[in-house]
Amino acid sequence: MTLFYASISLAVLSSVLYHVFQKATSSAVNPAIGLMVTYAVAFGLSTLLLLIYPLKSNVVAALRQVNWASVALAFSILGLELGFLLAYRAGWDISVAAIAANVAAGLALLPTGALLFRERPSIVNLVGVFVCIVGLIMVSVRR
Repeated sequence: MTLFYASISLAVLSSVLYHVFQKATSSAVNPAIGLMVTYAVAFGLSTLLLLIYPLKSNVVAALRQVNWASVALAFSILGLELGFLLAYRAGWDISVAAIAANVAAGLALLPTGALLFRERPSIVNLVGVFVCIVGLIMVSVRR
């Protein structure tokens, strides 16, 4: 399997597990403590990734290559984690929350991609956007 398919497969599998584990998180746990444990474990696992992706120089030199986007990413990940944790505690179904959030995010990324990265959607892409909007409405309606 090429990196093209393997990478998206890893993202899909991780996303499914992410939502299952978020939904399974006890409502008794303080959200801040739960996220602290999550990020402590993630830090340890990230450190282990150095075995797969070894440094080409020392840690200090590697850290100097990090830009503002890594720090900004931390804020967005924290918002994502807390948002889904609170959404599930508020009663969102696991089968709907991820779809609603991902479709809405995808719709927001369409103009973002055009403005920041000069991406140009095709007519087929725009038809898909329309289908996504209809789908978002359909999955968001409570029965």
